[in-house]
Amino acid sequence: MIEKRDENNAAKSHGNGDDDGYGYGHVVVVPYPSQGHINPLLQFAKRLASKGIKATLATTKNTISSISSISFLPNVAVEPISDGYDDGAYPQAGSEDVFLNSFKSNGSKTLARLIETHQNSSSPVTCVVYDAFLPWALDVAKEYGLLGAAFFTNSASVCAIFSCVSRGLINLPLKPDQVRCALPKMPLFKGNDLPSFLRKPESYPAYLAMKLSQFTNLHLADYVFCNSFQDLESEVIEGVIDKWPAKLIGPMVPSSYLDGRIEGDISYGSSLWKPLSEKCKEWLQSKPTKSVIYISFGSMVSLTQEQMEEIALALKESNYYFLWVVRESQISKLPKEFQAEVSMTNKGMIVTWCNQLEILAHEATACFVTHCGWNSTLEGLSLGIPMIGVPQWSDQLPDAKFIEEVWGVGIWPKEDEKGVIRKENLRDCFKEIMEGKKSREIRENALKWRELSKKAVNYGGSSDNHIEDFVQHLRCTSCASKNKF
Repeated sequence: MIEKRDENNAAKSHGNGDDDGYGYGHVVVVPYPSQGHINPLLQFAKRLASKGIKATLATTKNTISSISSISFLPNVAVEPISDGYDDGAYPQAGSEDVFLNSFKSNGSKTLARLIETHQNSSSPVTCVVYDAFLPWALDVAKEYGLLGAAFFTNSASVCAIFSCVSRGLINLPLKPDQVRCALPKMPLFKGNDLPSFLRKPESYPAYLAMKLSQFTNLHLADYVFCNSFQDLESEVIEGVIDKWPAKLIGPMVPSSYLDGRIEGDISYGSSLWKPLSEKCKEWLQSKPTKSVIYISFGSMVSLTQEQMEEIALALKESNYYFLWVVRESQISKLPKEFQAEVSMTNKGMIVTWCNQLEILAHEATACFVTHCGWNSTLEGLSLGIPMIGVPQWSDQLPDAKFIEEVWGVGIWPKEDEKGVIRKENLRDCFKEIMEGKKSREIRENALKWRELSKKAVNYGGSSDNHIEDFVQHLRCTSCASKNKF
């Protein structure tokens, strides 16, 4: 099982921990403390552990309680590091740079302390795998003479664009022709499908700075990983390997939905919200095969009230079954009469959170209306579900472009001059995906990518081979360290 340890007991031996006999290397995995970053890095920790590597997820005290105790592997542990806000009192909205500076200062010290705790144990830390948003973690690793591996949580295409910006090969504000010039194998962008941070660099300066900081010391990393897979973005990788030498090791989706090689791995093991799985499953179970539209915009996206109303009206007029995840903070944006109608009929269901993988894997689910965050996009691809993209910002825009134009697994309904996708447009997209002329082709493409994602992580697949190479390096490093003594 994943074992939680508090700071007071961090130095002590535990059930399957420091004295467990795992002598093949010890990796500390450091995610950025949000749902969309914790999940893929925790999944990578599980992949490494399944190959005999001891893995410790080092996450903030405020997110450590979200890590579930799941019985699947004995050599995955969770330990706390500090972001400086251990009491949960984060800085006011708009102070992202304050939080990031605090996390750098406090995180560096507590990560160093964690490494020192294990130095004289039977499994000293040999490598730090860090979220690329946290380049200071690589500095800590190098201070202790450890291997350092950056983990990028966006698509390879988006990372390649940011890499070119960081190297001065693309200037801001970003223009489509600049991308084409620097990355000739990239699909042709039109402007509104470029990452918003780069198209309008003044819009979110703190986030843009964080994105670009990923590359400040990347040349010192021993490995660069990306949560994607070779078949999905092969041309892009071929075009940037000299600028951004990443190994694609994804999709980082629980093994039960892909290769099934990690027994009992049915969820990420981390959720900042309590999912309503049973309630959702019971409702889905009563619906016909491929009849339900599933709608979720992730853990961060907040739609305008006008956009929420347009989606509600489109669902009502379409008359398809639907399951809509609306966070508690967003419920008030729904039309009151719509909520009343949903509660009185069996046509739809509104929940505040759910286990997305279970919903996507359910035979009743026909379509996924998504904000096109990279994790959700990979989940849709891995489960073979057609998608309708409603991107809002950042990398969600190019992800939506790829969903529609490159991978052919969905539709991106465009906004009007007010930045709103109107009900008529959404209604037409629902019909096209569910029963239109393109529906068969889209479903066939979705199933193709599902099989290719399984192939990538299974024995001998491109992602599995990259992970196996990394594991062999860790084993050699671990043996060399022990032979010194």
